[in-house]
Amino acid sequence: MGKITASREKLAPDPRYGSILVSKFINCLMYDGKKSVAQNVFYDAMDIVAKKVTEVEPIEVFNRALENCKPSVEVRSKRVGGAAYQVPMQVNRNRQQSLGIRWMLQAVREKKGRATHEKLAEEIVAAYKREGAAVTKRDNVHRMADANKAFAHFAW
Repeated sequence: MGKITASREKLAPDPRYGSILVSKFINCLMYDGKKSVAQNVFYDAMDIVAKKVTEVEPIEVFNRALENCKPSVEVRSKRVGGAAYQVPMQVNRNRQQSLGIRWMLQAVREKKGRATHEKLAEEIVAAYKREGAAVTKRDNVHRMADANKAFAHFAW
């Protein structure tokens, strides 16, 4: 395990929406400690989201999109008597959140050829509509857990 930091308690809400979740997302988006760049990327993306989805606030769209990316179960490897089983397990809330964020950013970074804020806006809107790469990833994780339900009794 890496060093555990108190970042959860120290995390300040972001300037525009006053949301802890958004600050966390911006921190994950950030490269090389360039927070202002990451913030601009995120807020530009939110402006695009506001244009695309007009019926709800952009911050609501973002929250719902992230909800749609969070997995409730995942498979973990468990060694039992020389065989490794993929055991489905519940995912705790913090891990759900960080996986959701990670998958969304991974989806954005895998797309090439446009400005990051455009790709991010697209992915947020897609996730909000329950489609897009991050949601697909979550569905695959759920499918894996479902397929390995037989090994659930190894979870302890």
